[in-house]
Amino acid sequence: MNSGAEVIELSSDEDEEPVPSSTALARRDPPSPPDVKPNLLADADVKPLLLPLPLYPPGYGALVPVKTEDPVPVPVATASPPPRALPPPRLGRQFWKSGDYVVARRNPDADAPGGRNRLRINPRFLHSNATSHKWAFGAIAELLDNAIDEVNSGATFVRVNKLTNPRDGNPSLLVQDDGGGMDPEALRRCMSFGFSDKQSDAFIGQYGNGFKTSTMRLGADVIVFTQNQNNWAPTRSIGLLSYTFLMETGCDDVLVPTVDYQYDVTTTSYIQMLRHDQKLFSSNLEILLKWSPFASEAELLNQFDDMGEHGTKIIVFNLWFNDDGDMELDFNSDEKDILITGAHKKVKTNKPEKIATQNYVSSRLRYSLRAYASILYLHVPDNFRIILRGCDVEPHNIVNDLMYRECVLYKPQIAGLAESSVITTIGFVKGAPDIDVQGFNVYHKNRLISPFWKVANNSYGKGRGVVGILEANFIKPTHDKQDFEKSVLYQRLEIRLKEMTYEYWGLHCHRLGYDNKSLPKATRALHRTNYMNARSSPVSAPPRLLAADIPTSSCGIPRLSASAAREKINSLESHSKSTEMGLKRKFDSFGAMTDSDDQNGLDDTDGGAGVSQRKRFNEYKTLTLENDKLRNEILQYEESEKQLIMKEQKLRSAIAEAKKKYQELFKELGSLDVKEETS
Repeated sequence: MNSGAEVIELSSDEDEEPVPSSTALARRDPPSPPDVKPNLLADADVKPLLLPLPLYPPGYGALVPVKTEDPVPVPVATASPPPRALPPPRLGRQFWKSGDYVVARRNPDADAPGGRNRLRINPRFLHSNATSHKWAFGAIAELLDNAIDEVNSGATFVRVNKLTNPRDGNPSLLVQDDGGGMDPEALRRCMSFGFSDKQSDAFIGQYGNGFKTSTMRLGADVIVFTQNQNNWAPTRSIGLLSYTFLMETGCDDVLVPTVDYQYDVTTTSYIQMLRHDQKLFSSNLEILLKWSPFASEAELLNQFDDMGEHGTKIIVFNLWFNDDGDMELDFNSDEKDILITGAHKKVKTNKPEKIATQNYVSSRLRYSLRAYASILYLHVPDNFRIILRGCDVEPHNIVNDLMYRECVLYKPQIAGLAESSVITTIGFVKGAPDIDVQGFNVYHKNRLISPFWKVANNSYGKGRGVVGILEANFIKPTHDKQDFEKSVLYQRLEIRLKEMTYEYWGLHCHRLGYDNKSLPKATRALHRTNYMNARSSPVSAPPRLLAADIPTSSCGIPRLSASAAREKINSLESHSKSTEMGLKRKFDSFGAMTDSDDQNGLDDTDGGAGVSQRKRFNEYKTLTLENDKLRNEILQYEESEKQLIMKEQKLRSAIAEAKKKYQELFKELGSLDVKEETS
């Protein structure tokens, strides 16, 4: 094991000049073969590996001599030795039981001058840090977020699939995108803790910790292949973050071996990129070949064949098992999906309402990655695909599942100052009240944080079937992006959503057959009659019940331009002033609406002035909200335009530099005396 330049010590903030190490970990493997000299350790800069005693092939664990030659570019090896199976790891395969870690021997460098002043991270931190993810799909979502963030770099897809480990035949998880990739420095920042180049306003990720927590939550080991063309010379980099490697060797520091390659114009191929010297590169490569799924340098580089000119490929192997001893991710039950083993407990029933509840996305997302990914993003970027096991994930807009939709404006406040305005779309899910679904889907920066958050839990059914969608960018999510920080704003939002549920229920529950006691007796009797007729005659009754369903969400109405919307609003205002309004509405301080029609005996199904007034008001409200939404979209487009202009300028400057470099090389070529050989 190498602790030199190319092995990243995640605890060190000096990537270019790593801290040298003379650690010699305790060995438990058989004695070295006779042809290995005792003083080879000092020359090779390779730490002996800590191996258990039983059942190792002859020669396993022996030190590999490393030549000490000048740091010159070396062509990529083409020989492919036969794959060597790794011994069974001592590491427990159950995630929640794999935190036990014993350091073989304390690093003596800690006692060296200045050693105690350097921050160190024990490998056990990899496991404890990953426990922030209680759910495997939450960890996969982190990797999808990184791919979505690469849309700004030209990414068009992210692929999630099963990959068979060539060493042992076990399944591994593959996540690949065609984004900009990472150069050698960016890969080292990615595999270190706390580094993030992402701007919090433009990207989903912001903490610089998601890659480590997510991959270590899914499996014990991860290898990263990334290709980048931002610099004048394209580069390829490979890094290995292996809890198994650290455990088996008894390291007391988190070490990440990495190797880099750069494109050579003269040979039109990729050659080894020596950041320091050949000895350190060979030492890191030796670790990669011993602890990764690939046994030769050629096999490692073959992983770039399907990546195009740029992109990133992540392979998580040695996947964790659950407490029952089964692999946590199920690749076998559905060839087009990835399931969580044991989470899909479908109750056998013949009742249509229970079947509908089990088949709805709110239930399936708990065990199906395809269902979860379909609602993970409020708006999937144009021309971007999420490909799960060879099939595209179709986005599921929950707004389209709602009936009797309404929009409610919510303005969170702190110290009397409005932070932002949030439009919440709320309605009854189709199939209610038979289908047992309720709650709010709360997004943050386009990313789903809380799916079907139940803010109203009443045993007598109040709020049953009420579903809402909103994007709350004014509160911060937790690090695993599966919940929000319990701040004052969060508590106020929870209270407001609960009030919103009850207000909506009081206005519309009679449409589903509930006895709304706030209505006059005659109106309640009429609603009961209409509902019973609808249940007994499903062919003719539903059109009457749904005739008053005025869509008040932009997802349910044609898109209007801002000018057309404003003209429509002005005409409605002038018309409403010339007509006596028989309708009184009250608005609370948050912009929520309460209806007084029902108190006066007016309702949508009664006909008369109440219906027309309600239609006009809802249309006015819809157009106003639509206008505000269009203004926000215009601002977003303007910001995107600025970013594209900056990107264009960078590309133009890069092209200019490339042309300049080309001219210099062309002149240099012309100055050379090249003699043509005559046959």
